[in-house]
Amino acid sequence: MAVAPRAARLAGRRVPRGRLGRQGAPPPHGPLGTYRQSSLASESARQHDPSNQWLARQGRFRLEAEEVRDAALLASGLLVEDVGGPSARPYQPPLYWSHLNFPKREYQADHGDGLYRRGLYTYWCRTFLHPSLLAFDASTREECRVDRPRSNTPLQALVLLNDPTYVEAARALAARTIREGGDGFEPRLHRLYRLVLSRDPRPAESARLRALLDGHLAHYRSDPNAARNASNSASRRCPPGSNRPSSRRGRRSAASC
Repeated sequence: MAVAPRAARLAGRRVPRGRLGRQGAPPPHGPLGTYRQSSLASESARQHDPSNQWLARQGRFRLEAEEVRDAALLASGLLVEDVGGPSARPYQPPLYWSHLNFPKREYQADHGDGLYRRGLYTYWCRTFLHPSLLAFDASTREECRVDRPRSNTPLQALVLLNDPTYVEAARALAARTIREGGDGFEPRLHRLYRLVLSRDPRPAESARLRALLDGHLAHYRSDPNAARNASNSASRRCPPGSNRPSSRRGRRSAASC
């Protein structure tokens, strides 16, 4: 008796959801319908295709919890794409397992490559799910689910700002931008946008980020201890030369790692 290819069918149903924001029936006119389209729909598009069956716009969806972290690590150049092997143990807040019993245990984060493996391999404790994954609606796996809920909460913003994984990824992304973007603010900003968003920045975005950068530079120049703490927190430190002087305008590097 032939075995039904359930895994293949399941994957085939989930791919359109991950790429197009919908799951189930295939798009009526092929996968190129949303190529580089915005998810902001015009009034005409809403009237003619309210459910987006004809893919007149990109679907509004967010990456899954594991993929949010993977995307940050990939853009920064830190992601370790090794396939298989033991579970990975990324950073986790101290004492998060303090009430975990039967037996009592302590969480030990990995070192080196283990910190930067794909979220798929994160060690899964069902009663104490990794807090970063939990914040982005990952399932505890205590029961089967057809779909994950999708929430938008302040806690998610705090994770992206304060979780050591994202702090490290931001620092490594800045170092990569300095290394690959050349000298000066504009070429580095264009390289940064290409790495993260696969497009060039708009003039209004450039102006806003220029002001943001100038504000942060002024802050860290006035508080060297804060600059050192930001540069050396977590496992991966700033590479030598990351804060070298810029050749333009006599300013220091436009970003630090």
